[in-house]
Amino acid sequence: MTTRATRGPRRRTVVALAVVLVVLVSFVVRLVDIQIVNASQHVGDAFSKGMRVTSKLEGARGTIVDTNGTPLATSLLRYHVVVNPKLAEKGMSLRDASGSLVKDENDKTVLVTWPEIAAQIAEVTGQDAAEVQAIADDAFAKDPADQFEYVKKFVSTAEFRKLADLQIPFISFEPIASRSYPNGAVAGNILGFVGSDGKPLEGVESLQNSCLAPTDGSIRYQKGADGVVIPGTAVEQPAKNGGTLALTIDADLQWYMQQLIAEETSRYQADWGGIIVMEVATGKIRALAETPTVDPNDPGASEPEDRGSRLLRFSFEPGSTFKPVTAATAIEQAGVTPESTVRVPDRMVFDNGAVVNDSENHATENLTLNGGLVTSSNVAMSQFGGMVDPQTRYEYLTKFGAGQPTGLDWSGEPKTTIAPADTWDNQTKYATTFGQAFTVTAVQVASAYQTFANHGLRMPASLVESCTTPDGTVVEPKLAAPEQVIKKETADEVSLMLENVFAQGTLADDIALPGYRMGGKTGTAQISDGKGGYKPNLYFTSLVGFAPAEDPKYVVLTVFDEPKKQRMSSANRSVFKKAMAQVLTHYRVMPSGSETPLLPVTG
Repeated sequence: MTTRATRGPRRRTVVALAVVLVVLVSFVVRLVDIQIVNASQHVGDAFSKGMRVTSKLEGARGTIVDTNGTPLATSLLRYHVVVNPKLAEKGMSLRDASGSLVKDENDKTVLVTWPEIAAQIAEVTGQDAAEVQAIADDAFAKDPADQFEYVKKFVSTAEFRKLADLQIPFISFEPIASRSYPNGAVAGNILGFVGSDGKPLEGVESLQNSCLAPTDGSIRYQKGADGVVIPGTAVEQPAKNGGTLALTIDADLQWYMQQLIAEETSRYQADWGGIIVMEVATGKIRALAETPTVDPNDPGASEPEDRGSRLLRFSFEPGSTFKPVTAATAIEQAGVTPESTVRVPDRMVFDNGAVVNDSENHATENLTLNGGLVTSSNVAMSQFGGMVDPQTRYEYLTKFGAGQPTGLDWSGEPKTTIAPADTWDNQTKYATTFGQAFTVTAVQVASAYQTFANHGLRMPASLVESCTTPDGTVVEPKLAAPEQVIKKETADEVSLMLENVFAQGTLADDIALPGYRMGGKTGTAQISDGKGGYKPNLYFTSLVGFAPAEDPKYVVLTVFDEPKKQRMSSANRSVFKKAMAQVLTHYRVMPSGSETPLLPVTG
């Protein structure tokens, strides 16, 4: 039987438990409100009061790859090492391997002094221990409240891990994206480079920055008076990495061409040299090699003028490489054929007083249009070109690139020039028939031969395949539409004549590749002296061609600026032959299996 005396204590116990339960529930509700329901508001309130810190989170700059996915430029994380001088002066507690505090015989925590810690840091970073110690000591002496000084910038990931393993509470790290070019100077003239501050300074690094640039994030947190981060106060806005830029360049082929042009430029003592390999069906540039060039890992080791691309920033009079344009114009507009003839002395004075000379003395002969190209006769091509009015010829030259941009949108691209036809003087009317009195770029010469080899269909030249954004979206560049510059039949006739140039011309034995039909042309352009005339006995030489001629796959262009050992375009024969042989081998192009049909040179 329960008595009144026993009911009293029990009731009090129940009431006490109920009160405790109510209090506990109140705490839980409040905790949920603070940490979940209104967490962002409370964090904001905390930031509005305590010591706030905002740090930038850097995204990684995008990767540049070649057409096969081979990395040409990548981003690595490096780290800035930061010390808190205010805390460093106090040293830190010594801990054993398990992380427990080490105490002496008097049960006091053993301290590691700042000089001892500085020596440990210096052993990892390669600095002098006294130098590291002085960074914090000097900063503390100037301002005892100083909590931020750099110990060393751009340490490697391996060094970062070793320093982190030391578990020094007043040492922190800032991750910094750093650029690396794993293939060194391969495609350095195209890639460009970035500065020490991460800003792109040259090449596609700069031109395609919208694809490659990351979006930085941030992290905000609150520190106590002792400089220690208060748990739960961090608010992070993640960084976004840059996209992946794919180039049309084939890294393996680019490497070979760079080695080749360096050797041949030195051999012929030219100021510089270059090679372009263009795919006929697409207009894509598979190699754009030149020398001297730059290693993007160390641009300061190169001369300023060698850090860009001369092939993309130099314009010149194409000379004989544009004679096929005159031939195509005459076929379409004057009704001539490869076997049409003109009477050709080695020097001719035209009715308007213009004088045209061939490069060598020869007896007067009847040359076909094919013969004019095979012998590279200025006099013959002037006569065939003169059958078409200047305005029409001007229009054909511009369609083949003269005076037009290349479409690559390269920084510093030269403005190629050609005067309007109604301003041509008597001499210019004929000089334009053999590649003088207007300028083009090396890419435009390669593009002209791509057009002939592609049955008259000009594909826009390109260096960029695509940009893949961080979310996987593939964005291809906006290129000009393909253009049928000349009729298919005209292009095929000109291509066959260019085959005959290689088969019957003076360079035939020097450039022949057994089993392959090829077509092409040399060019020896005079160089402006900057005073309205030309430099004496100095030339810009070129040799351009395509193979296999019956079904062209690739165009190869080689150029030398002012070769001294062999001043004419014959200097290009060796480098062209080696370059074309490598291209055909690299892409496993089958031999022709037929011989070049020979056309008459004279009539």
